[in-house]
Amino acid sequence: MKRTISLFVAAILATQVLWAQTLEDAKGYLRSQFKTKSAREILKKLYDANSKDPQIVYWYGQSMIVGETSKEEIQAAKDVYQKALTDGVNDPFIWIGVAHTDLLQGGDVNAAKQKFEQAITATTETKGKNKGKANPNVLNAIGRANAYGKAPDGSSKFGDKNYAIDKVKQAETTDPANADNYIVEGVLYRELGGEYGGDAVKAFQEALNKDPKSALALNHLGRVYVSQNNADVFLKYFEDAITANANFPDSYLALFEYYKYKDVNKAKSYLDKFISVADKDPRYDFYLADYLFQAGKYNESLTKAKEIEASAGLTLVPRISVLYAYDYDRLGDSVQSKSNLEKFFSNAPADKIVPQDYDLAVKVFSKFPGSELTAVNYLEKAMANDSVKANKINYANQAADLLGKAKLYTEQSQWLQKAADLKGTWAEIDYYKITNATYLSKDYTQTMALSDKYIAAFPDKPQGYSFKVRAAKALDTTSNPGIAIDAILQQNDFLTKDGLEKNKRNIVNNYFYIMSYYNDKAKDYVKSLEICDKILEVIPGDPDMLKIREAIQGNINKPNKPTKPGSVQPGKSPK
Repeated sequence: MKRTISLFVAAILATQVLWAQTLEDAKGYLRSQFKTKSAREILKKLYDANSKDPQIVYWYGQSMIVGETSKEEIQAAKDVYQKALTDGVNDPFIWIGVAHTDLLQGGDVNAAKQKFEQAITATTETKGKNKGKANPNVLNAIGRANAYGKAPDGSSKFGDKNYAIDKVKQAETTDPANADNYIVEGVLYRELGGEYGGDAVKAFQEALNKDPKSALALNHLGRVYVSQNNADVFLKYFEDAITANANFPDSYLALFEYYKYKDVNKAKSYLDKFISVADKDPRYDFYLADYLFQAGKYNESLTKAKEIEASAGLTLVPRISVLYAYDYDRLGDSVQSKSNLEKFFSNAPADKIVPQDYDLAVKVFSKFPGSELTAVNYLEKAMANDSVKANKINYANQAADLLGKAKLYTEQSQWLQKAADLKGTWAEIDYYKITNATYLSKDYTQTMALSDKYIAAFPDKPQGYSFKVRAAKALDTTSNPGIAIDAILQQNDFLTKDGLEKNKRNIVNNYFYIMSYYNDKAKDYVKSLEICDKILEVIPGDPDMLKIREAIQGNINKPNKPTKPGSVQPGKSPK
C-alpha cells in the first residue's frame, strides 16, 4: 500500500515537473515573436488539460498577444481570460491579462491601472523579509501589459509606459537576479523613444549582466541601435545573439532586413536560416517574396505574393500590397503600382510601414500630376509615427522636393522650414532653399523678411541680398513706390566690399534702377543726379552716362517743363 501511494505521489510529481518544464519551454518560445505558434501549441495542450491553472491561463493568453498578432487573436486572448474569471479563477494574473487586452483594444488606461493596483494589493507580502512588497512576477506582468502587443492603429502607443517602468523597477529590488525584469524595462524605455534610448540600452545591458547568454537582450540592444542607424554596433549585437542561441529567429531576420539592400546573396543566407528556425506561417513566407524582389525576380515575387494573399489574406500580411507596388514599379506599370500603394497606406498598421515605402510613393505619385498632395499626406503621417529625427527630416525634405516639382511653392517653403526646424539650426542651404521657394510662390513680403534673416545669419554670402532686391523690385509698384531702394543700396554696399571691379556691372545696373526711379517716378531730379554721379564714379567718363547726366541737369534747370531727352528708362543702363 505504501509503495502504491509512493508511486501515485511520484506520478503526480512527475506530471507536475513535466508541466513545469513544458510551461517553461513555452515561455522560452515566447521570447521570439516568430515562435509564438510553437508556444501556443504547448500552452493549448496544457490549457485543455487544466484550464483553471492561473499561470497556464495567463501565458496561454499571452501567446495570442505577443509577436505577429491580429485583432481576432487579441479578442481570443481576452475570451480566455474572461472565461477563467467566469469559471472562478479569480487570480491577479488573470486580472492583469484582462487589463492587457483592454489596453490593446483601445481601452481606458486608468481602468486598466485599477486592475493592476488590485493585483498588487492582493499579492503584497504581509510578513517576512519582503513585507509590504508586491509579488515581483505580478509587477513584471504589469510591465508586460504596457510593453507587449500593438494598439488598434498598429503602433505601440498604448498603456502608461512610465507607470509600468516604476512597477518593473520595484520588481527588480525584490528579484534582482531576474533578467526578464530588465528586458521588460528596456522595452518600455525603447517604446518611449527619443531621449530614452540610453535608458533602454542600460536596462538591456543589465539583463545581459544577469544572463550573459540572453539572445533576447542582445537582439533588443541591436534594435535600439537600428533606430540610431548605427550599423557597426547593431550588426555585432545581432551576430552575438545568434552565437548565444542559434535557434533564435529574430536576429536572422534583422540581418536579412539589413543586407537585402546591400548584399542580396548574404541576405538570402540569413533568410534561409530564419525560415529553418521560425514557426511555419504564411506571414513569414512574405520575406521570401521580398527576397525575390530584391534579387530582381519581379514576376516571381508577384507570383509568390499572390500565393500568400490567397492563403493568408491582406489583413494578416498587409505588406503584400506594397510589395505588389514595388514589383509593378520595376516592371514599368505605374498605374498598378500607384493603386497598390493607395491600398497599402489606407489599410496598413503604422508598424508595417518602413521609410523606403515613402520613397516609392514619392517616386510613383510624382508621375501623376495632381497626386502630389496625397503623397505628402502619407509623408506627414510618417513623420507623426516616426520617433527618429533623421527620418523625420528625410520625410520633410521628400515632401518639399515633391511639392517643388509640382510648382506648389508655398507648400514647399513650409515643408523646407519644417525640415530646417527639425535640425535645430538653419544652414546656409536652408536659407537659400526656403527663401527661393517663398520667392517663387510670389510671397514677396515674406521673401524680404526671410532675406533679412539670411543676411543676418550669413552676411558674407551674396544670395540673401539678391533675394531681397528681387522681391523688393517685385513689390515696387504704384502702391509701394521706392520700396526697392533700400534693398538695392544694401546690396551695392555688399557688392562694393566684395570687389568693385568684379561686381561693376551689377553695381551700375542697381544705381541705374534707383536713378530711373527718382527721375521718372518721383520726379526728384536732384536725387536722380546724385545717383547718376555715383554711377560715373564707378564708370568715369562713360559717354552714355554723361549724356544722361546732361538731360537730368536740364530737368533740374527747367523743373516745370521736363523734356523728352531727360526721360531715363529703367533697364537702359550703359553696358
